[in-house]
Amino acid sequence: MSNKTVLEAQKISKYFHDPATIKILNEVSFTLQASEFVSVIGKSGCGKSTLLYILSTMDTDYEGEVIIDGMTMRGKMEEELARVRNEKIGFVFQFHYLLNEFNVLQNVMLPGLKLGKYSEQEIEHRAYEKLSILGIKEEALKLPNQLSGGQKQRVAIARALINDPLLIMGDEPTGNLDKKNSEIVFHIFEELAQVYKQTLLIVTHDNEFADRTSRIIEMEDGRIKKM
Repeated sequence: MSNKTVLEAQKISKYFHDPATIKILNEVSFTLQASEFVSVIGKSGCGKSTLLYILSTMDTDYEGEVIIDGMTMRGKMEEELARVRNEKIGFVFQFHYLLNEFNVLQNVMLPGLKLGKYSEQEIEHRAYEKLSILGIKEEALKLPNQLSGGQKQRVAIARALINDPLLIMGDEPTGNLDKKNSEIVFHIFEELAQVYKQTLLIVTHDNEFADRTSRIIEMEDGRIKKM
């Protein structure tokens, strides 16, 4: 395992003010090394999804520091944060959020086109590569509503990979899938970490999934209970 630090959370605290002030996260600190496959578990409401939104730079209202690839996210303008999200982070959610008016290939290409780092031809080539890794290249020209739930989630993973992100973040990525498809998604993540040296941080309530990741961060009442 490489000793490059991809992500660092330093004393992350978060308050909600509605109507009373509640502390949702309490000085959460940990680091994530390159090609680690880490799961975050804990009961509903323990703060794990809130933490993920802060680490992904989508929520900027917190105390502490988020350092991605050696750069602090504190005080960055929204435009800079959007670029970090697009270039360095790939997201996989519980719902695939595919656009039904675009075919699979176009859905996968979207973040690449948005980043604008490569030509459209190159992005298409890369999209086919990612679909191929995920075993769904032959579905490239289908529309999302012609796919099964498990296939849609694989398209969402391909889309998350299109810009070769430093880090894949998942919020319950198997939460909507049956056992067979959850298993497929787990093996894809495992292969991404082991073969392609991808770093993954996955929030899950599936303990069976978590038990097989390289490290578990367990949260309770807004703190890290153990890791």
